[in-house]
Amino acid sequence: MYVDHAFSISDDDIMMETQYAATNRAPIKEIALAVSLLFFGTLAIIIGSLMAYNHVGGDTAHGMFFAILGTILFIPGFYYTRFAYFAYKGYKDFSFSNIPPV
Repeated sequence: MYVDHAFSISDDDIMMETQYAATNRAPIKEIALAVSLLFFGTLAIIIGSLMAYNHVGGDTAHGMFFAILGTILFIPGFYYTRFAYFAYKGYKDFSFSNIPPV
């Protein structure tokens, strides 16, 4: 019986300790960026909607521009703020290490 040992895994091949320790510290800069995107996105949606429909401070085209810009800012801000909140509360499958660095 022939056994090819070139692809076998022994105990020496398995790393018992890794040099990368997963910490669950809150990344302050990333969370601040997410909250600011959420805030400014919400503000731009509100101002853009007021400008587009009530013609307050501009015309319809400028209002739609601000509403679209606010939506582009709002979506990632909401996603990462929600993710940071659930990680803070300790929900399963949510960790601060999954928030990408700035």
